[in-house]
Amino acid sequence: MELTSLSLPPLSAGGEVITFYSYKGGTGRTMALSNIAVLLARQQNATAPVLMIDWDLEAPGLHHYFEQPQEHKPGVLEFFEACREQLLRRRTGPLTVDDDELAHDVLAAVGWEQYVTRVDQGSQLYLMRAGRFDDSYPDRLAAMQWEELFYSCPALFRCFAERLSRHFRYVLIDSRNGRSDSAGVCTTLMPRKLVLMFTPGRHSLDGLQELVSRATTYRRSHEDEQRPLLIYPLPSRIDMADCGERLQWRRGDASQQITGYQPGFEELIRDCYGMQHVSLESYFDEVQLQQTRSLAYGEQVAVRLDQGGDRFSMTRTFETFLSWLGPGYFPWQSSGEIQLLAKINEARCGLDDGGSAARAVSQPLARELNLLGELYRREGKLRPALSSFEESLSLRQRALGEDHPETLASKINLACALRQQGRLDEAQFLEECIVEARERVLGGEHPDTLAARANLAATLGQQGRLVEALALQDSVLDTYTRLVGPDHLQTLNAKAARAELLLQRGDIQLARSVQEQVLAAHKRLLGLEHPDTLRSKTALAHTLLQMQELDTARSLLDAVLQAYLRRLGPDHPETGKAREQLIDVQLQLGVPTDETPMVPELHQDAAMDDYGDALVRPTRRRGTLTANNAWSRTADEMVALDGALYGGRTPPR
Repeated sequence: MELTSLSLPPLSAGGEVITFYSYKGGTGRTMALSNIAVLLARQQNATAPVLMIDWDLEAPGLHHYFEQPQEHKPGVLEFFEACREQLLRRRTGPLTVDDDELAHDVLAAVGWEQYVTRVDQGSQLYLMRAGRFDDSYPDRLAAMQWEELFYSCPALFRCFAERLSRHFRYVLIDSRNGRSDSAGVCTTLMPRKLVLMFTPGRHSLDGLQELVSRATTYRRSHEDEQRPLLIYPLPSRIDMADCGERLQWRRGDASQQITGYQPGFEELIRDCYGMQHVSLESYFDEVQLQQTRSLAYGEQVAVRLDQGGDRFSMTRTFETFLSWLGPGYFPWQSSGEIQLLAKINEARCGLDDGGSAARAVSQPLARELNLLGELYRREGKLRPALSSFEESLSLRQRALGEDHPETLASKINLACALRQQGRLDEAQFLEECIVEARERVLGGEHPDTLAARANLAATLGQQGRLVEALALQDSVLDTYTRLVGPDHLQTLNAKAARAELLLQRGDIQLARSVQEQVLAAHKRLLGLEHPDTLRSKTALAHTLLQMQELDTARSLLDAVLQAYLRRLGPDHPETGKAREQLIDVQLQLGVPTDETPMVPELHQDAAMDDYGDALVRPTRRRGTLTANNAWSRTADEMVALDGALYGGRTPPR
């Protein structure tokens, strides 16, 4: 391997620095970094330059994963020794430059190229060793004062990261564990992304929260460090054979005083990023490093040996983790969302190429955008949902025309999103167009036409035009009753929608009577714990709250919660929502509860700008429910209502 200085051209777009950190040793951190580095270097036809930096100077080991005969090759320690000497020379004269200019002068004088070695002739994979392991290495390491070096030029490490990211698509740093000064440099000053490796256990998780809080606080509070820092928890050495213990450490077990790493990291992200709701459910469903011989014995790069990539392989595990880490998706984004986004990005590349390729991907792109909008709407992310639906509709209008079923499906979804955002006039206009098209093409009694009329009635009701809304909804209900009978599910859904309009008009007693009929029919037809039955119970409980029948409402909501606990488990979003609603009623009744939810303070600063909509969440006051302001419809409830109005069928795409 060459001993001369490297010569790498600058990238057209800057790369990024990723630090791998563990509070305790034994997590397989270096092994994971080496495997991730090999996979990243294989991307883009193996043309993406990737640099690994072994910054675990007290216990260097990254070079063992790659053939490295050059024991005397200089590395991290020698590089910063040279930086220290350059700073001493410059500090002896008058100070005429600011910190950034000084840092770049020093780094240019030292040059990183002679400290980096290529370690794979089949890809652009490079390594900066910990240092030259001669007899003087321990003494020289002990003499390196990282804090002193930082204060002599605070911009040095940040500018070092910037210079490397001009030439490497990814820079992966293997950090020292614990609370050392060098670990602080690697986790706080250098990276854009921070991979937190841990094994399920208190000793491994201890210290991670403090480190992340300190790093994110530093980034927010220092003017020159207003850069985002994304964290990616990575559980390691997971025993796949013991399901009970695996879930116990992931979810928590109060009887064993185990907090659970998933709720712990969800709370950490809420606190550090000022988010109100965070779920890592989908992320931790997919991202867990299983215990294998690759973790236990030797220094082998599993992805080089494990070429098959089946679902039991380490290759598949690392590739799954990379589907979040590589593109920069947030760990609170679901696997469904990132898969759709990947397909959309690929289709957009084809669209940019123009010609026949653009025509071929136009409608698949519209379909994926429509699916993404539906996913965002279910999650209550209305702004990105609206954007996805608008783009999907535009593509379908141009290619298919205004009256095509897929175009109308996009209009339906867009109108629903507009209604949820309170843009009622725009929603009304779209829904009137949909009704007119359905009537003209399908006739007045087609289920799709009736669903379109019901959606228009819901919008008219929110506009306060309740006489028109009820007249339209009554016609829908009468048609369903005549065509399919009074106990058909579509008829019951129409009755439930009518009850909502009655509530808006103030006919609470009549609305209650209709809801009781719907609930009784759902129990008889679907069973006590069917989702439609549970939604009917929740709707009736809302009405009873307005009537100040708190005990009865509490009984219904408790039944809903118990059903969700049995069927979905304690961590499902529907269970959490049912629990919160029950607690609200208990607070009104003065019933003690150990589960009163806390709402963290929401804040956002300049360092968080590229999180965009992901950090914008409306706050909700708790304990202020009165007879006249029973829960407003949440986004999920509105989606469920739209599904009911559509007759329980998914609109065509």
